[in-house]
Amino acid sequence: MGAGTLDSTSPLLHSQIHEPDGGSVLRPVLALHGFASSAEMNWASTGWIGALTGAGRRVITVDLPGHGLSGSPEEREHYRPSRIRKALLELLDESGVTPLVDADPASGVDVIGYSLGSRLAWEFGAAAPQLVHRMVLGGPGAGDPLADFDLEGARKFLSEGTPVPDPVSADLLKMAQIVPSNNLEALFTLIEAIKEEPFRPAESVPSMPLLLVAGDQDELAVSAPQLAELNGKADLLLLPGRRHANAVTSRAFKTAALEFLGG
Repeated sequence: MGAGTLDSTSPLLHSQIHEPDGGSVLRPVLALHGFASSAEMNWASTGWIGALTGAGRRVITVDLPGHGLSGSPEEREHYRPSRIRKALLELLDESGVTPLVDADPASGVDVIGYSLGSRLAWEFGAAAPQLVHRMVLGGPGAGDPLADFDLEGARKFLSEGTPVPDPVSADLLKMAQIVPSNNLEALFTLIEAIKEEPFRPAESVPSMPLLLVAGDQDELAVSAPQLAELNGKADLLLLPGRRHANAVTSRAFKTAALEFLGG
């Protein structure tokens, strides 16, 4: 297992490569975590990395700007989704990922994203079809709750204790506060950047096969069927009794993802 950082497009993205036992001739998997989370929270502690490396996959995890072990620059431009996509392209290049070749099962990369990571994966897959073989998107939706986030209400809550009027914004803020190490100002800067580059899935549609997975009680993913329709060759799996906060821990999710990526 190795770790590295990428500073060429600033933000500083902390990345880690997890090698399968005995090596592998299979393409690697890039894992992108959700808002206010980290690679450790979404992928390591939930058993995803062990499941993927156990299936012979090399896993590349990344902490997004302002998250986990990555830097938290003050400038908004470093948090733009377009800048993050560029950084991911450079990271994959530095990690030895090569363009897809039909006869080479080690070429290209598969991508797994959750929540914000799914939004970024959708746009990344559309921008880099020469690299991305298949994608698994967890907790996905055609909307953009971060672009709609009530920043003024959140800041007023933090300074005065006034309840945030918008329930989705209130839930996202609560999610951000659960992790003591989260830098709320960095997360707010990320939200500001996303407001300037909101998610418009119909404008950049990935062409590769997708697996969309969401809890059947996930209010942020009720529009997942719209993404499936845009892509035209997506499978949609709903997890009974799961919500946005806990769908990523589902064993059924992991099983379906491993089966799909093995195709």
